[in-house]
Parts: sequence; structure tokens; C-alpha cells
Amino acid sequence: MKFAITAATGNFGQAAIKQVLNLIDTNDQVFAIARNVEKAKGLLPASVEIRQGDYDDAQSMTDAFQGIDRVLFISSQPGGKVARGQQHLNVVNALGQAGVKFVTYTSFPKADTAANPLAADHKLTEDAIKALDIDYSFLRNNWYLENEMAFIQSGANAPIAEYWANGKAGWALEREYAEAAADVLVNENHQAVYEFNGPSSSYADLGEALKQATSNNFEVQQVSQEKYTEDLAKTMDGNHDLAAMLRHSKHRLKMAH
Repeated sequence: MKFAITAATGNFGQAAIKQVLNLIDTNDQVFAIARNVEKAKGLLPASVEIRQGDYDDAQSMTDAFQGIDRVLFISSQPGGKVARGQQHLNVVNALGQAGVKFVTYTSFPKADTAANPLAADHKLTEDAIKALDIDYSFLRNNWYLENEMAFIQSGANAPIAEYWANGKAGWALEREYAEAAADVLVNENHQAVYEFNGPSSSYADLGEALKQATSNNFEVQQVSQEKYTEDLAKTMDGNHDLAAMLRHSKHRLKMAH
């Protein structure tokens, strides 16, 4: 069996590859698909064959998928020179052109019904995959705990940790989501949809856990979106655009129940 992992140089991709290597048989092969082959060579185990593939370039992805049986398709980040929806359609079309038999895709919580604007590209991608004549599994991953490093670092080192979204999230480590993705990729007895998440928790819950872990009796404070963005930008050398994008990503917590 030939397995391929896209976006292989990212943290998720590297963790998934490590887990796949622990799970496969000796006759199986693992392929890493990366935009930058030289970077991949410096990051990935020598036993992994590296192929060049760029979501912006549909033909490169078709070439990268040649001869591959099962693919872990890791979703891209928005904001690139090519819109994420188009990037994902490029990958889906390449899966079909190359004759891949199975794809597992890292999606968004309740992507088919979520009102969150971040869900739109994922629903588009899921629908495109469903239209292919191949087997699939959607991994609707909840929130990475690593996305809360600004909150965590503030709680560990400062008197106040701020947040603005008042919902709950199912935080888990990115590595845990990646290992679950690898398990689904390798296991032929899979579900069509997985809603992966940790325990449903609020920022108040996260703050209490952090207080216990650090013994720092800081204040957990809800602030306005505007103040959150301004204070976050101060930690990013004044990059208000990046701070606003990160604030917007918290919209899924605001809309959570």
C-alpha cells in the first residue's frame, strides 16, 4: 500500500507521518508531498519518499499523486495568493485524475451545517470530494490548543489573560489530531465523518487549568473584540492585520454552544 501525506513539512504533516510510520507494514510505502522538497528533506525521515506538490498548481498535485493508494489531505490556511477554496479544488481534481482510491481530509467542526464563515471552504471541499468516485473520510477537527498560546503565555507570565469569545471549544493538541488522522488513513475500517475534539471547555475553564499548572493567580478577563485585537497586535510588533485574522478565527468559539 502506498500512503501520501500532503503539506508534509507543517507540524500536522510531520506528526502524521511519524504516526503512519509506526502503524504500517514493512511492505508499505510513505510519500510526503511538499511544496519545498529541500525543506522536506531536512525535516522528514529518510525512509519517506518526497514528491513536489503545490496546492496552487493542480498539475503538480496530479503528478504527486500518481500511483498513490491512500491520501491524507491536510487543509491549507486562508490568505494565500490563490484562494483556499481554489487550492482545495485543485487537490480534489488531482485526486480524481491520479486515480487515488481513498482520501481523508482535515475539515471543520460540523462543516456541512456550521454558520461560521471559516466553514465555507471546508464544505466546498467536502462536497467536491463526495462528487468523486472514491472512498473518503472527513476529519472535522476542533480547535488546536496551540492556537491559544497568547492566552496561555499571558496566564503563565502576566497578571491578566484576555479573551473575547464567550463560547466553548474542544481543545486538543495538534499532535493528537494528527495522530488520529494517521490512524484513519491506515485503517481500512473507517467512518465517513469524524467529529474530533477534546472536552468542551470555556476560556474560564482553560484559565483555571492554567492557574493550577503554573501556580500563577492571574485574572481571566473577557474584553471587547477591539481591545483584544489591539492588545494582541502589541505582542506581534504592531501587526494589526495578523491580530485581526487571529481574532476572527475565534469566531467559532463565539458561535459554539
